[in-house]
Amino acid sequence: MTIATLGTVVLDCPDPVALGRFYAAVLGGDIEKDGEDWVNLTGAPGVPLAFQAAPGFVPPKWPAPDSSQQFHLDLTVDDLDAAEEQVLALGAKPLEADDRARGWRVYADPAGHPFCLCAC
Repeated sequence: MTIATLGTVVLDCPDPVALGRFYAAVLGGDIEKDGEDWVNLTGAPGVPLAFQAAPGFVPPKWPAPDSSQQFHLDLTVDDLDAAEEQVLALGAKPLEADDRARGWRVYADPAGHPFCLCAC
C-alpha cells in the first residue's frame, strides 16, 4: 500500500517563466502562470513540472564532492548528439558531456539545475 503518488516536481529558480519556457521547448507542452511566483508546465508527457520563484536562489554545483547537487532530471532522448545541440541552443550549459562513449551526458538548465540527456 502506498501513502501517496508523485504529483509534480517543482524547481526553485530566479525566473519561473524563463525556466518554464526552457523546459517547454525541451519536453513539449505549454507554460501557465499560477500567480506571480509560480509557473506550471502543462501538456508534456510524464510527471508534471512546475517552477517557483526563489529569492536568493543559488544553483547546485556539478560535480561538488563537498556539496549536494540536491537532485537532477534524467531526460530520455533518441539521439544524444541532436538533443545536445538543441538544449545548448536553448541556453543549457554542458557540465559533463565530453565522454561520447557513455549513454548519458550532464548539462545545467539556464537556472543552473543539473539534468542528464540519456540515450534510450
